Amino acid sequence: MEREFSRVILDALPGLVWTARPDGHADFFNQRWLDYSGLTEEEAMGLGWQEVVHPEDLPQLLEYWSSRLVSSAAGQAEARVRRFDGVYRWFQFRTNPMTNASGQVIRWCGINTDIEDQKRAEQELLRSEAFLAHGEVVSETGSFLWRPETGEIRWSNQLYRIFEFELGTPVTTERIAGRIHPEDLWVSEDMVNRAQAGRGLRYEYRLLMSDGGIKHLHFVGRATLDQEGSFEYIGTIQNVTERRLAEQALSKVRSELAHVARVTSLNALTASIAHEVNQPLSGIVTNASTCLRMLAARRPNIEGARETARRTIRDGNRASEIISRLRALFANKNAAIEPLDLNDAAREVIALSVHELQISGVVLRQDFADDLPAVPGDRTQLQQVILNLILNAADAMNEVTDRPRSLVVRTQRHKDDQVRLDVQDCGIGIDSKIAGKLFEAFFTTKSKGMGIGLSVSRSIVESHGGRLWAMANDGPGATFSFAIPFGDEARSWPIAPGAPVGETHAGGRSR
Repeated sequence: MEREFSRVILDALPGLVWTARPDGHADFFNQRWLDYSGLTEEEAMGLGWQEVVHPEDLPQLLEYWSSRLVSSAAGQAEARVRRFDGVYRWFQFRTNPMTNASGQVIRWCGINTDIEDQKRAEQELLRSEAFLAHGEVVSETGSFLWRPETGEIRWSNQLYRIFEFELGTPVTTERIAGRIHPEDLWVSEDMVNRAQAGRGLRYEYRLLMSDGGIKHLHFVGRATLDQEGSFEYIGTIQNVTERRLAEQALSKVRSELAHVARVTSLNALTASIAHEVNQPLSGIVTNASTCLRMLAARRPNIEGARETARRTIRDGNRASEIISRLRALFANKNAAIEPLDLNDAAREVIALSVHELQISGVVLRQDFADDLPAVPGDRTQLQQVILNLILNAADAMNEVTDRPRSLVVRTQRHKDDQVRLDVQDCGIGIDSKIAGKLFEAFFTTKSKGMGIGLSVSRSIVESHGGRLWAMANDGPGATFSFAIPFGDEARSWPIAPGAPVGETHAGGRSR
């Protein structure tokens, strides 16, 4: 009766239960074990149970079972067991000895628990971890967990590679700071201060490696609260060195291209430049000759000579200013950001180009807004844009013979935080067939054009956080405009040193 009662209990257990003699031969299987395997009790007895163990797992399982018989100790192992329908599933084998008063094993008891779902989850986790690790290597991005309050830092393997630390060695904020470039050490202090307040972290800084090499990193961290209510940061650090070097190379190329565009404009301004310089030079020669005559007279006219000398000095200064403007406009130098009066910048460009416009029969009218806010920008770069738009407008009116060739340069406030400059002509207008190509680099409809003027102009305006566009007029011609920000909005964009970036222009005519 007691034996039958025990069997009922063992059959009711959710696991596959079995017992074995001290020599390891099985002598009992509960009904769940038999139902799962599809074997009869007679087939499973002794060593018959081995038939349902996966062939690849059987040698290791037998080695484990032999070690238990020798040590008389409990233990556990894992192996795949075949189901009655031929499907193998992973099981955990738990084995415990029953001993007598003298410690001798009198029976072995075991239970096999299905862990197939757990195994699959573990394998999927391992695949995910491998996939993530491979992705980090490919993208040169490492992940981290940082608890500022305790100083605990956990790094992925890729971060160790990026910082060139020995894998698995302890990581501290002091050790990290030792790798940061001396000029970027402020990042470390600022990061700690922001982390204590639970603020988001986003930085770009450099590492100075032991061999003197430089690495550029992009750091992003997001704050969450742990179970104790303290801030912890999870984020990524990406090695963007190659991208930064490429951007620097591109910046250099753009700067050189912008310089080429300015020098190319020199041909179109030759007559105006000669006229502007010749006027004060002629005045200098005339005044100097007059001064000599006054001094050579029988009764030298000292006061008149002084006055002509003053006029000579005035004309000399005027010539010097013209040369200075030309040198600034056509110089190849890095961006110099300063508060800029767009009206003054436009007036200087107009002064250099007015004679060329007169030769072309163009009548230019200025319509400048009063009290226009100053904008932070590079004077040379923005004057290049204005010059290019004016010369393009003049070219667009070369074939106009039935109306005055009028050109308007206008400044005004744009929206609430920008200033705007328009160059309006009455020329050939916008050709819809080439509108989409107008701002592509090296596209031009001019027989002698290089196709870089508007492309460079858009780059310059966008590097100032602005936009460059064109619209057809209600009447003949088109208006080319650009707007750039001032105030708080302007402080959110940087100008890369020596690098005009990008171009924006909608329209379609030659350039």
